Amino acid sequence: MVRIEAVGMCHTDIAVRDGEMPSPLPAVLGHEGAGRVVAAGAAVTDVAVGDPVVLTYLSCGQCRECVGGAPASCAQLGGLCFGGGRPDGSHALCGHGGEMLHDRFFGQSSFAAYAVANRRNIVKVRSDAPLRLLGPLGCGIMTGAGAVWNALDVKPGSSVAVFGAGAVGLSGVMAARVAGATTIIAVDIVPSRLALALEMGATHVIDGGKEDVVAAIRAIVAEGTDFALDTTGREAVVRNAMLALRQRGVAALVAAAQPELRLDMFNLLAGCKTICGVIEGGGAAHLLIPRILDLYMAGRFPFDRMVRFYAPDQINEALRDSISGDAVKPVIRFDDDVLEAALRAGAP
Repeated sequence: MVRIEAVGMCHTDIAVRDGEMPSPLPAVLGHEGAGRVVAAGAAVTDVAVGDPVVLTYLSCGQCRECVGGAPASCAQLGGLCFGGGRPDGSHALCGHGGEMLHDRFFGQSSFAAYAVANRRNIVKVRSDAPLRLLGPLGCGIMTGAGAVWNALDVKPGSSVAVFGAGAVGLSGVMAARVAGATTIIAVDIVPSRLALALEMGATHVIDGGKEDVVAAIRAIVAEGTDFALDTTGREAVVRNAMLALRQRGVAALVAAAQPELRLDMFNLLAGCKTICGVIEGGGAAHLLIPRILDLYMAGRFPFDRMVRFYAPDQINEALRDSISGDAVKPVIRFDDDVLEAALRAGAP
C-alpha cells in the first residue's frame, strides 16, 4: 500500500474517461503515482515501509516478454492494466455507499490518497529526489524517453523529428539530446510548447499549423531524418512523420488517437522504412525510471519544467488544462491536510 504524494494526469486517463479506450467504468483512474510505502505483504522482502516509490504499469512476470526483460511488452498488459479489477475479478475499492468501483487501473488507481499496488509495478527510487515530481516518470516521461533510447536506439550525430511537444514529446526531445543526436526537430501547433522544446534541447522547431511540415523538415535535413517519434496518434501527423524519414529511417508510434491509419505504402516500401509501435517506452520500468531520475538530478533531464501542480479538488481544471494544452503535465498533489482528511474518512 502506497500513500500517494502526487500523481500525474496522462491523456490515457482522459481517453478512458471519454470512452475512447476500453476499460470499464465507473472507475478510479490515475497511473502516474508517487509516494511512500505504508504497508507490504509478507512476500515482499526488498521494499520496506517508508521507502519512496514510483508506480507504473503492471505486468505478469511470466510471459516470454517479461521473462526476456521487456515487461512493457507483456502479453497480459491489456487485461492487467485496463481490466478494472484483479485478475480473479475482485476489487480493492468501493464507493461511499458500498457500491463496486472498478480499480487496479495500471495496477494502481492512484487518483487517490492511497493506492494498493503489486510489487511488480512499483519502482523504489533514490531518497534525495523530490518525490512530488516523480509520478510522471511512471508513464508519460518514461514513454517518450524510452521510445528514443530503446525502440529507436538513437545514436550520436543522428537526426530526430519529434511530433507533438507535450510531456511525451518533450521527454523524447530531452532523451534525444542525451543520446547525442545533433539535429532534433520538434513539431507542434502550440507556440509556447515549441519555445519550451528549444529550451529543452530541440535544435529546430516547426509550427505544424502554419508550415508544410515535410518540406520544412527536408529544408533542415535534405535527405530526411534518421528517426521520427510520433506522440499524437493522428493519421495526418503519422503520415508526415513517415514521409519525412530518410531511406531506411525508423519511426516509433506511441499514441492511438485514431484506431486505424492509412499510409503511403509505396513510400514505405520504396524507402525501406520501418514503423514500430511502442508502449511505456519499451524495455523495463525498473531500469528506465532510475536512469531518467539520475539524469534529472544531474541537471540533464529537466522534466520539472513541464509540471504544474493542482489540488485534488482541482482535478477537472487539470483535465481541461491538459486538453487545451495550457498545462504540459498536470500533477495532482496530495498535501498533508488532504491525507489527514482521507485518514478521518476511514483510510488506513
